[in-house]
Amino acid sequence: MSPGQQETRIPRRPLLWLATALLFTVPPMFGTLAPWVPLTFMTALVAKFWMERKGVRLRSLVWKAVFVAVTFTAIILSYGSLTGIEPGLSVFIILMALKILEAHTAREFRRMLMFGWIVCLSGFFSSQDLTVALCEFAAFALLLTALIQFHRGSSRVALWPPLRMAGKLLIQALPLAAILFLLFPRTSGVFRFRVPFSNTTSSGFSDRLSPGSIASIASSTDVAFRAEFPDGAAPSLGSMYWRGAVLWQGNGLEWQGGAPAAVSGATQLPAGERIRQRITIEPHGERWMFALDRPFEAPAGAVLAPGNCLRGERELGSSRRYEVTSYREIHEGELRGDERKASLQLPAVVSPAVRELVQSWTSENEDPRAVVKAALQFFRRGGFRYSLSPGEYKENALDEFLFHRRSGFCEHYAGSLATLLRLAGIPTRVVVGYLGGEFNDIGRYFLVRQADAHAWCEVWLPDRGWERVDPTSVVAPERVSLGFNSFLAMQAASGEPGAATGQVAALGSSTQRQFLHDIRLAWDSAKYAWDTRVLSFDAEAQQSFFTEIRMDDVAPLLIVVRTLLILAGVIAIYAAWMRLRSRRRPDPVKALYERFCRKIARLGPERISTEGPADFAARAALLLPNESEQIRQISSDYIALRYSLGPGILLEHFANEVNAFTPHGLRTPLAPRG
Repeated sequence: MSPGQQETRIPRRPLLWLATALLFTVPPMFGTLAPWVPLTFMTALVAKFWMERKGVRLRSLVWKAVFVAVTFTAIILSYGSLTGIEPGLSVFIILMALKILEAHTAREFRRMLMFGWIVCLSGFFSSQDLTVALCEFAAFALLLTALIQFHRGSSRVALWPPLRMAGKLLIQALPLAAILFLLFPRTSGVFRFRVPFSNTTSSGFSDRLSPGSIASIASSTDVAFRAEFPDGAAPSLGSMYWRGAVLWQGNGLEWQGGAPAAVSGATQLPAGERIRQRITIEPHGERWMFALDRPFEAPAGAVLAPGNCLRGERELGSSRRYEVTSYREIHEGELRGDERKASLQLPAVVSPAVRELVQSWTSENEDPRAVVKAALQFFRRGGFRYSLSPGEYKENALDEFLFHRRSGFCEHYAGSLATLLRLAGIPTRVVVGYLGGEFNDIGRYFLVRQADAHAWCEVWLPDRGWERVDPTSVVAPERVSLGFNSFLAMQAASGEPGAATGQVAALGSSTQRQFLHDIRLAWDSAKYAWDTRVLSFDAEAQQSFFTEIRMDDVAPLLIVVRTLLILAGVIAIYAAWMRLRSRRRPDPVKALYERFCRKIARLGPERISTEGPADFAARAALLLPNESEQIRQISSDYIALRYSLGPGILLEHFANEVNAFTPHGLRTPLAPRG
């Protein structure tokens, strides 16, 4: 392609690399942007190849204005405004699509490359997940490949050389990036962006409990958080209750927050085993934070709410890593007035049948422990069934559940038990959080998913304080002891009616595939390492690293100077290495030709340094007529190997010709041309 043509038409091969790179930027868009935005972007890419083949482009200002007006109106309808991260990204993506449709020269191709790198960067505003990072890195590398291909030209050039060159450049830049990442001082913050959550975002956790609220996410594999136990004191799976929120206001099967104003933390005394946890929670747009039952002190940036629940000081718009300490037991001296009133509040309407049931327990023994035991016996022996699909409960839900259908999920049992115990005069509250988790033996941490969401009760005993009572443990003890996935697999294998939906049954069967299971855990370990080692590398983590390499007492300015010196040293070493590699190596073609010339020189003619191979071949052929055909053939092959741009003969064939050349007889030497 001539330079003039290159300025009036986009090279096809670089355009192919550019389109491939931009396709890698599309998946992160589907996670946060309105679906029509990435679809419009992909449509523009496909249309561009058709337009280039036809030699057309979007020229009309009217059609450009229509395109902008329609898409901007769609953005306003999708997000409500043009301000904010998501609308801003959508505007940029749409303008990039418009640029793709109207570009037609090599100069505009360079601009599209620059815009492509900005699109890569903008992907991190939507998510910093490892999957997104890999997609953006692939896009970045392919954009670099497109640039290399563009400057090399696009005519009959193999695909591999520009890709290999891009890989070399990225590998060479990797040490410099690692040095800057580890050593350059940072005052605060981590490699994250806080992204406001849209209305469609849902974590599956709430401070409201109603029939079906937890069962609806029972098949969700989304990660809620990951937990490590630095001291190695991990509790058993059945006792791994992760506390999230305490619900005080109940109306039969429906419960919500409404914490009392009084805080009993001043009279709390921890007892039993001390368990330290290091938790990395996924972003969910709320302030919920989780800890093993029961946390005693809040980590930095959080508070301990009434009921020993952790609350962040702001919404979690990005992953957060924190350390918290919990105790097996926390003794409380007394139940304060506001808490007692809140924990004894009764529903507005209670049927006579429910009151008679509770009265049958209290008439035998009014001791709170005996009443709790009788209530659990009622659930154990009453034919109740643990089911993900118990059906919808509407009017008289409590009576329908207790006396007729007797089928429900954990929220049904926790909500109904709390109501029954309050009718018996026992202070009770409902706790929602998660139960159990899956141990990842590759990363050595517990993986808690949304499907592990759980609800249980706490009752107040005068001599013990708040004590956990989980009715699920008597209805479906395997759910508590085995973990949710194993329980679902067992239920699906048993074929119990209503035990699992088709989706959950498929989830249970997939866990039997050990190979896929190991791959999933390995991938999650990689994501966890990315989150904890890279994204969470803040000023505190850097200070710990400086302590390990004995630089903790060095002033920040001196660290900057040392970092720059290290970078200069690395660059100097690399430059010296490249200089060493660039030294002239023996050219095998030239070496073989010089050997050929020396063989002829033994018979008389010597090649003059300014004499070309064709002229020398003609002169030597006159002197050695018997070998003239060989001389001309070898010289012709040398010229082809040395100067031809197209595919020529093989070097091995040329070497065989030179080795086989043996002049016969000594000729009278001709005088050198001078």
